Amino acid sequence: MFTRRDFIKSTAATGALAATSGFALPALAANAPIKLGYVSPQTGPLAAFAEADKFIIDGFMAATKAAGLNFEVIVKDSQSNPNRAAEVAKELIVDDEVNLVLVASTPETTNPVATTCEAEEVPCISTAAPWQPWFIGQQANPGDPSSWKPFNSVFHFFWGLEDVIAVYTNMWGQVETNKKVGGLFPNDGDGNAWGDKAVGFPPVLDKLGYSLVDPGRYQNLTDDFSAQINAFKSAGSEVITGVMIPPDFTTFWNQAQQQGFKPKVASIGKAILFPQAVEALGKNGHNLSCEVWWSASHPFKSSLTGQSAKELADGFTAATGRPWTQPIGFVHALFELAVDVMKRADPTDSQAVIAAIAASKLDTIVGPVAWDGANLPPFAAKNIAKTPLVGGQWRLKDGGGYDLVIVDNQTAPAIPTGGKMEAIA
Repeated sequence: MFTRRDFIKSTAATGALAATSGFALPALAANAPIKLGYVSPQTGPLAAFAEADKFIIDGFMAATKAAGLNFEVIVKDSQSNPNRAAEVAKELIVDDEVNLVLVASTPETTNPVATTCEAEEVPCISTAAPWQPWFIGQQANPGDPSSWKPFNSVFHFFWGLEDVIAVYTNMWGQVETNKKVGGLFPNDGDGNAWGDKAVGFPPVLDKLGYSLVDPGRYQNLTDDFSAQINAFKSAGSEVITGVMIPPDFTTFWNQAQQQGFKPKVASIGKAILFPQAVEALGKNGHNLSCEVWWSASHPFKSSLTGQSAKELADGFTAATGRPWTQPIGFVHALFELAVDVMKRADPTDSQAVIAAIAASKLDTIVGPVAWDGANLPPFAAKNIAKTPLVGGQWRLKDGGGYDLVIVDNQTAPAIPTGGKMEAIA
């Protein structure tokens, strides 16, 4: 098969090195820009993940232009659809001839893009999906660990299920409960991984003395959660957890309130990462909890702009009039890594770019990123770089709106807390 790699090698141009602002980037033919392809869910039920994309990309283009660097970013919308994500990845590779593909936000977006890049031998960096759904979900036989193989062209940075389980149970340990947990796991990449009896929540909760009620997988965009609510009420569940898309949690939580189900703790992945999702619940969003990948109080700086996490978050609010959201940091870090990689590799040589990604060791706005295998099982060591994770709780402000307060940092002590975990009622 004649792949993108073969095409690049057959047409690669050579050029003199250009030294600019401390960077040395190989020049392309006729001063052509280094092309970055970027895929995210800008529309559809996952659109909240891409809310800050334009802000980040505009900032990236301004920063690189000021440094004398010639980049072009070609943005594609997955429309929150895995099939569409694969299609636009192929467009970026075949039609746009990008030098590097970047992709963010949930396995439904990252996996089809990464799979396409791997097949075409095109370098790809992805983020904003737990590493197990990303890595295991792309295996030919995800149910057989002995068959799992590392990838050659694609790399991922984020935290894993072991981290979010630790963060959640650490938060729950601050509140007195009966340790009965209700699970909300959809039939998608995240839900199947979080609810998996081998690598997900069930074995860890059992070991820690929690009992889990799992009513089974439901379809995304479900409009009636009565069966799940009744199961949780019957079991006396005082803790609710799961990984839901934003509209589904809004439906579930409103129906739970209407049906008199009021747990002491609700720690939900994905759905309540975003201020607007919590604000849509009115006062019923108070003391809901979630994982915190990135915040304005994280003690990290951008390798590209020198901005602190707070400065980047404040910049987003100043530019848009909206509160910061967690994906801001990780999308920014994707572009930090792109610049760092391209200063160490010929953009026209896919294998050189892949080698440069693998050798990365960069302090980013989300913390250190290095594909060094640290804290990972051997089968995933080549392709995954782990980032820190803490736990937070949404607090209703006196003047309206919500603050996300970090309430547990046992898994990442360098990230400061701002309060203690509180029961919902």
